[in-house]
Amino acid sequence: MTKNGGNSLERVLAVLEVFSENHLEWTPEELMEELGYSRPTLYRYLKTLREAGLLTSMPNAGFTLGPKVVEMDYLLRKSDALILNGSAHLKNLTERYSCTALLVRWYGDKLLCVDSLASVKNPRSSYPRGRPMPLGRGAIARSIMAFLPRRHLMPMIERTFDELRAVGLGNTPDEIVESLKRVRKAGYAVAFGEVTPGVVGIAAPVFDAGQSPIASVCVTIAGHLVNGKTIEEISLEVRGAATQVSEALSLHRHGVDTTDILTE
Repeated sequence: MTKNGGNSLERVLAVLEVFSENHLEWTPEELMEELGYSRPTLYRYLKTLREAGLLTSMPNAGFTLGPKVVEMDYLLRKSDALILNGSAHLKNLTERYSCTALLVRWYGDKLLCVDSLASVKNPRSSYPRGRPMPLGRGAIARSIMAFLPRRHLMPMIERTFDELRAVGLGNTPDEIVESLKRVRKAGYAVAFGEVTPGVVGIAAPVFDAGQSPIASVCVTIAGHLVNGKTIEEISLEVRGAATQVSEALSLHRHGVDTTDILTE
């Protein structure tokens, strides 16, 4: 994979983008092969990123992400309007149920948990905070997809078609669209063991001021703790929480102080 195109900033950022759960450490030789950069160019970028604290390295070892990432994560927690307005709702949900409650952002082609709270001793989750989630499985993905305009939805269905079909949403793109319409009508999505075996996921979308889905409020709970009635009850509460977070974000965007907005 070559990254020779783009401007200098894009090329520097491409160095950071190669880090993943499956490849946490990179040697300069590996980076040159992966990115297609010359040695002088790569070393210049590595020097810049290391001086900024975004990368770090030990003698005779490869490069890993640096302490600046941790510092920025702290600042994100203090400034992200989604987290600031959603944390009280996570607290409310985990006080009412033995579950894990999550705030999940959708950006690019990724779903990423940015905040979570658990009221169980050993929460069962395959995707803790910071680990990207699958787009083709689970209630969170469907709660986002169901509210996308068709021009954005259809390419996503094409990319994740095999997974969507495997979880029973339909055997054709049109059947999957019909399944998502039902999610849209309900205002929430429910999935049974699709992401973590034995766990029920219940999620509802959070919207920005332009009514585009940008995130999701989700509850994950062990299947043996719920029945049809409980799932419906939790679903309505999750939908209500997502609606209130959406309203708070809209007010925040228009310059209104949302500090005193509390959950009902």
